[in-house]
Amino acid sequence: TGITILAVLALIGGILALFAAIGLFGLGALSGAALGNVGGFIFGGLAIFVGLITLVSALLSLAFGYGAWYLKPWGWILGIVSQGLSILISLINIINGSSFFSQVLSIAIAGAIIYYLFTPEVKRAFGRA
Repeated sequence: TGITILAVLALIGGILALFAAIGLFGLGALSGAALGNVGGFIFGGLAIFVGLITLVSALLSLAFGYGAWYLKPWGWILGIVSQGLSILISLINIINGSSFFSQVLSIAIAGAIIYYLFTPEVKRAFGRA
């Protein structure tokens, strides 16, 4: 049951992250075109770069959701990698001045998911034990 919940949440999160990535690509293109100078190039490039990171995260979440749903052994690895990436992004956000509480909450959730994935029953379900 827990793995199914993780799979569904990963799929929903991946779809939402895809929309966010598309929005960031549009923001990057729009700001680059609207500002048209060096500032527009820098701001637009930064938005596109963050969009690419968001896209990679979204694809990892979708792949993990699929792998978890079907209990694929590689799905377990993607779960660990995607949650590790989530922790890294949250730490970067804290350094950049994002809301400390929300980022710590995000880190705690990702840590709990990693802990859950390392439990013997879950590892066995993925064929990792």
